[in-house]
Amino acid sequence: MASEEQTIVLITGANGGIGFELAAQLLRDNKYYILLGSRSIEKGEAAVKLLQERELPGKVELLQIDVNDENSISDAGKMVEEKHGRLDALINNAAITGEPQTSASLSARMTAAFLTNVTGPAIIVETFAKLLEKSEKMGRTPRIINVTSGAGSIGLRSDRTNPHQEMKVVPYRTSKAALNMLTACQDYEYGPKGWKVFCFCPGFTESNLGPMNKVEHGAKPTSEGAKPMIAILEGRRDEDHGGYLKAEGCWPW
Repeated sequence: MASEEQTIVLITGANGGIGFELAAQLLRDNKYYILLGSRSIEKGEAAVKLLQERELPGKVELLQIDVNDENSISDAGKMVEEKHGRLDALINNAAITGEPQTSASLSARMTAAFLTNVTGPAIIVETFAKLLEKSEKMGRTPRIINVTSGAGSIGLRSDRTNPHQEMKVVPYRTSKAALNMLTACQDYEYGPKGWKVFCFCPGFTESNLGPMNKVEHGAKPTSEGAKPMIAILEGRRDEDHGGYLKAEGCWPW
């Protein structure tokens, strides 16, 4: 169980990639208690074991949560409430591109992308809101970070001179644009309470998102993609709350 002095952070999709790296960086400070969200118990346990073997000052525990399963989300919320009684920060990191290696119809790819990238984060925030509210009542500032992408920017998509716009990935782009709107809606709802809600783009980063997210294709290390979120969690970018953030500055909507 986390102490009252520790900051409890839930990171979904954290058994690898940016989520895992963010957990590792936060655990360097003993003030953090990380709930490592993973759909797969086996992969989640392996990730927790790897972090614990590093003997970092912070604490980590596995939280089994499938962002595509409303019952799984509900069960995870009950587990956190029973064990910790609150949540201080929530990072919706789990995502898919909607571009599977096997052939699938556009309808199937769009549905899958929106379920994971938009519906899941919406239900997770709704489920954990009461635990974030308990953090607020303790005098803390609850924070929500929805990990998005520059691919979801309508402004950038309109720029035909941008070489990155050659990538189609329609399910991914449209679902991330919807996630950005979800962030704006969450900020509208929770911002007046003093909560800080953000969407954050880590940039083209090495991850398990897809086969192109590799260093050999120009992706930056996960350590660089994850690091800016620490500044957000620690209040150093609170003036940008409700915004569409990148490592420095903001993207156009």
